[in-house]
Amino acid sequence: MRDRRGVTVIGGGAVDAADLVAALAVAPVLVAADGGADRALALGRAPDWVIGDLDSISDAARASVAPERLLHVAEQDSTDFAKSLGRIDAPLVMAVGFAGLRLDHTLAALTVMVQPGSPRVVMLAPDDVVLVCPPHLDLSLAPGTRVSLYPMGPARGASTGLEWPIDGLEFAPGGRVGTSNRALGPVGLSIEGPMLLMLPRDCLGAVLTALCG
Repeated sequence: MRDRRGVTVIGGGAVDAADLVAALAVAPVLVAADGGADRALALGRAPDWVIGDLDSISDAARASVAPERLLHVAEQDSTDFAKSLGRIDAPLVMAVGFAGLRLDHTLAALTVMVQPGSPRVVMLAPDDVVLVCPPHLDLSLAPGTRVSLYPMGPARGASTGLEWPIDGLEFAPGGRVGTSNRALGPVGLSIEGPMLLMLPRDCLGAVLTALCG
């Protein structure tokens, strides 16, 4: 599924109407990952597409979607989020409903985000904006803003504008992580390796500006 603007993918986790409105404002095509269709309909928005193994979507939600807009992917070796991302060609994917209820589902979604070939994803969690840090990123942040870095594999980097610089540090999931750092003002990051960046929700605008201009 190709779109030149952006695609919002909704899952069955915690998401409210404000999350969905914020996501659709920048990524107006709505894809439901399987049972995310029920969540979307409960929030008053029918999905444009439903992708997954379709074992979680209710009969009522299935009936509300045109059959040609239901993409059944039968294999069980990947999550419905992974199935959705693998079939989207867009400059930006906004992900909602993949955090806040089940920790295993959240961890699975974060793991998918760092897989090679995944599109650029910005996840809206209840308290955070989460993305995979690109090789270079400049963020306009207010002093005192929480900046958390969490490695999903061996990673290293350099920074400007952080209270605790990361230059020369080696990160790994079972070793050093970079949670609860703080911005002194605008922040510059250069990252090698799979690194998640987590910022407060009110930083969404700064993230989108940094990624998309």
